[in-house]
Amino acid sequence: MEEAIVTTPSLGISNAWRATALPCGIALMGIAAAVKLAEVADWRRLLAAVLLIVVAAAALYLLSPLFQDLGNWNLLIFLVGVVALLVLAGVPIAFAFGLATYGYIALTTSKPTIVIVGRMDEGMSHLVLLAVPLFVFLGVVLELTGMAKAMVKFLASLIGHVRGGLSYVLVGGMYLVSGISGSKAADMAALAPVLFPEMRARGEKEGEMVALLAATGAQTETIPPSIVLITIGSVTGISIASLFAGGLVPALVLAVLLCFVVWWRNRKTNSGAKRAGWTEIRRVFPIALPALALPFIIRAAVIEGVATATEVSTIGIAYTIVAGLFIYRELDVRKLWPALVDTAALSGAILLIIGAATAMAWALTQSGFSNQLAQAMKVLPGGATGFMVVSIIAFVVLGSVLEGIPAIVVFGPLLFPIAKQFGINEIHYSMVVVLSMGIGLFAPPFGVGYYTACAISRASPSVAMKPIIGYIVALLVGTIIVAAFPWLSTGFLK
Repeated sequence: MEEAIVTTPSLGISNAWRATALPCGIALMGIAAAVKLAEVADWRRLLAAVLLIVVAAAALYLLSPLFQDLGNWNLLIFLVGVVALLVLAGVPIAFAFGLATYGYIALTTSKPTIVIVGRMDEGMSHLVLLAVPLFVFLGVVLELTGMAKAMVKFLASLIGHVRGGLSYVLVGGMYLVSGISGSKAADMAALAPVLFPEMRARGEKEGEMVALLAATGAQTETIPPSIVLITIGSVTGISIASLFAGGLVPALVLAVLLCFVVWWRNRKTNSGAKRAGWTEIRRVFPIALPALALPFIIRAAVIEGVATATEVSTIGIAYTIVAGLFIYRELDVRKLWPALVDTAALSGAILLIIGAATAMAWALTQSGFSNQLAQAMKVLPGGATGFMVVSIIAFVVLGSVLEGIPAIVVFGPLLFPIAKQFGINEIHYSMVVVLSMGIGLFAPPFGVGYYTACAISRASPSVAMKPIIGYIVALLVGTIIVAAFPWLSTGFLK
C-alpha cells in the first residue's frame, strides 16, 4: 500500500510490484512452516505452546499502559530482554528481532506498526545488498569449477602442514577479499565454501570454524573499500581516501592477534599433513593462479573505478565460470540449478535478518536514545581517555543491536564533533569506532553478523558460542591497542 503510489524511474510502473515480494515471501514462509509443523509436531506440545504464547501476549497487552510510562526503559525490556529470551528459547534471530520490535512499537508507542514492514523493506532493498546473493553464488561456483580445490591445495602446500594451517588461511583470505562486495555477509559467503570443506576433511571442529569466520568478519571491518568507512566519510565530511589509507594496519593488528589464538589452540594438535616440497609447490601454483588472482582482480576493479562494489561480484562470477569451463574443465552445467536454489535460500535467510535488524534500528533511533547518549558522553571524566574507553564500550553495545551503517548515520554526526573537542584525530577515532562496532556486530548472543556467519556455515549458533570467546577477547585487545597508539591509524596518511 505504501509503495503503490511510487513509480519506478526506469520502467515507469508501480513500485508495488517490487514491494509485493515481501508479503509473498512471508506467505510462502508461513506455508512452509505449517507443512513442516504438520510433519513433525507433537500436537499436545503444540497446543501448550500456543496457549503459552496467547497468555504471554495477553499479559503484555494488559501491561501496555505501564510500559508507556517507563520511557526508554522499554528499550531494555524489549530490544534486550525480549530478544535474549527469544534467542535462548531457540527462536531464529530474524524472528526474535521482528517480534521484539513489534512488541516495542505496538505496546510502548503510538506509532503505527505498519512502519515495521516499511523499515524491513528498506533494509532489504539497499542497493549494495545485491552483492549478497551474487557473492553467495560466486562461492558456490568456485567450488563447482574446481577453483576452490586448486586454491586450497596451493595454500595448503605452503602452510597446510602447520598446526591450524587452514585457519591461518581463513584469516589471511578474509583480509584479502574483505570489502570487495560491500557486504560483510557476502565476503564471508565468498570465502567459507572455499575453505570449510577442506577444514572439515582435516578434522576441524564446526564450532571453531564458525567462530573464526565471525571473528574475521569483525577483524576486517576497516579494510577498504569498506562501505562503513564510506558512510563515515559521507556523514562526517572526513576524507574517504584518508579513511581507506588508515584502515589497513588496524585490521592487520587484529589479524595477528587472531592468529595468536589459532596458534595457541592448535599448539598441541597434529595437522595430519606432510610438508610439501618445492617441486609440489611449483606444480600446483600455475593451476591455482587463476583462483588466487580472483581477489586481486575484484579489488582492482573497485579501486580503479572499473565497477562498483555491487557490480564487481558479477565480474567475479563471469571470470569464475569462464575459468571453470576452459581452464579447470570441471564445471557441470547440470549442477548450476541446484546451486541457484541454494543461493536463493541462503540469501533469503541473510536478507531477512538484515531487514528485521533494520526495523529494530529504526525503533531505537526513534526513541531519542541517541541524543541522550551524546549528551552523557560530553561530561565524562578522564578527558580524551575516558571518552575513548566509553566509545569502545558504547559501540560494542551498539554494534550488537545495530548494523554498521545505521549506527554510523545515527551516532556519527553526534560523537565525532565531541571527539574533535577532546583532540582525538578523526581518522584514529573512526578506526576505533568501526572496530568496536564490528566486535558487537559479530559477537553473540545479539550480534547479527554472528548469526549471519552461522547461516552461511549452515551451523547451529550454539556450536560456536564457546569457541568464539577467545577470538572476541583477541579482538578487544587489538581494538585497545589501536586506540592506545594513534600512529597505527594515522602513520601512513599523506
